[in-house]
Amino acid sequence: YNLENLFDTKHDEGKKDYEYLPDGRNKWDDKKYQSKLKNMSTVLGSLATDKTPEGAAVIGMAEVENRHVLEDLLKQPALTDRGYEIIHYEGPDERGVDCAFFYNPKLYTVTATKLVPYVLAQPTDRPTRGFLIADGKLAGERVAFIVNHWPSRGAESPARERAGMQVRALKDSLQRLDSKIKIVIMGDMNDDPMDKSMAEALGAKREMKDVKKKDLYNPWWNTLAGGDGTLKYRGKWNLFDQIVFTGNFLNKRYKKLSYFTHEIFKRDYLIQADGKYKGYPLRTQAGGRWMNGYSDHLPTVVYFIKK
Repeated sequence: YNLENLFDTKHDEGKKDYEYLPDGRNKWDDKKYQSKLKNMSTVLGSLATDKTPEGAAVIGMAEVENRHVLEDLLKQPALTDRGYEIIHYEGPDERGVDCAFFYNPKLYTVTATKLVPYVLAQPTDRPTRGFLIADGKLAGERVAFIVNHWPSRGAESPARERAGMQVRALKDSLQRLDSKIKIVIMGDMNDDPMDKSMAEALGAKREMKDVKKKDLYNPWWNTLAGGDGTLKYRGKWNLFDQIVFTGNFLNKRYKKLSYFTHEIFKRDYLIQADGKYKGYPLRTQAGGRWMNGYSDHLPTVVYFIKK
């Protein structure tokens, strides 16, 4: 889930977070911050609860400022009983937005974590967000998660293709060390499933029949083709928020941890009900106006099952 600028009200040294300060462009005061925390926690606490009462076992997030905002998020009533633990590293992004990971230690046992930097094309390029890796055991099987927030559409496609190639290399290196490892790659890719960064550089495939055990399957390709997405631009849906996974999850007998289904978490309260942007995700603010909404993105969920 891209939380769309979950910032606190204090300046982080060395970061350009000035618009999210009380005297900044967005007049980001404690009232707005507390409202944002409440709204984000409502969504995060609701994810997957229609199928699993305990909610999501793990949650990958984009656009969080620091560990402090994550700790504040977990203090919210909607999340306090979940027992989530935090994985977060302070990254090099100039604005200060990072990726993060919540996990329920009763369901996912973490054995290793790291932030792998994005390798720039030129040393003079602006630093961007790295790739957050969590490795551990889920339902008794080794599963690694890689959380992403690829360069925005302000950059040309090659910047995201580089990200795709780098994440593919991370996947390959994990598989070389353990051929049975299951890998889930998630995040705001700033590209759609059919774009070059996803389909070619990362190599996430559309059809199950084409996916070998070590390949990546992308279930969102058909979702977007069916007219659904996670963010809207000029009246058209995109599906940048993707969760793709290795082919060894594709097992219909469910004796091992297997892909079950996927969904865009689209609820009425997350969608603007009227006005120029009716039908768009309801944002925290838009055009400098406080909307008391959620995010310009909708979250995505994948369910894995083991009998």
